[in-house]
Amino acid sequence: MNVTQASQSDEVLIRRAGRAGRITMNRPEKRNALNHPLRGAILEALYAGDKDDDVHVQIVRGAGPSFSAGYDLGGGNEGLDMPYYTPGGEGAWPRHVTEGWMSIWDLAKPVIAQVHGYCLAGASELATGCDLVYMAEDAEMGYPAVRFGVPDMHFHPWFLGMRKAMEMMLTGDSISGLEAVELGWANAAFPADELDERVLEVAHRISLVPTELLQLNKRVVHRQMDAMGLRTMPRNSMPGTERLSVKRVRPVIRR
Repeated sequence: MNVTQASQSDEVLIRRAGRAGRITMNRPEKRNALNHPLRGAILEALYAGDKDDDVHVQIVRGAGPSFSAGYDLGGGNEGLDMPYYTPGGEGAWPRHVTEGWMSIWDLAKPVIAQVHGYCLAGASELATGCDLVYMAEDAEMGYPAVRFGVPDMHFHPWFLGMRKAMEMMLTGDSISGLEAVELGWANAAFPADELDERVLEVAHRISLVPTELLQLNKRVVHRQMDAMGLRTMPRNSMPGTERLSVKRVRPVIRR
């Protein structure tokens, strides 16, 4: 498939592969840690692609060894504004990030998360907001931050089942790409060296369907999930998440 460069910024690289738009997170030296500029650039690129008549499907992936290690906790947001407005008050941060990633559901065109290496914490929220998820077999998805707080977006029981969700929430352990497929969080897993090609194959098949039908069929699925409460449940849980983040729970060390 012919891959052409469309545009790029410091945060993301945007290229076209046929009728698929590929958005590559471009902080490989930080394992694509999701600071404010990167989060904003991802969403802006997705919105632009959604309005582009030549783009039928979009792919989000990461440069370097990982999809993304999660939100930037290493000072990468110092002095930077949030990338989009969220009303303040209790729960502002989890509302901010959850509403951003869930806005991907409301786009007309399908969005694929192409996951390799680490997909942790906030990165797993980004991938969950995408319509399809394809992983390298040895990729790792998890939320290690549960060891000192609560996730901002509570997707685990919906996509992984109660028992596995509980285990991941209580241990902070990750699952592999193969396990993520078995449990239902991801669509398929491929050897890492085949991931690019196999995702493009899926994107090509999707691009053969008229965009008018793609958006209707995408909404059929998401509106059923909305009716079952997927979008409202994380929102109802968010204030508690915010209180924990303010309190900065300290781990107990037993000697």
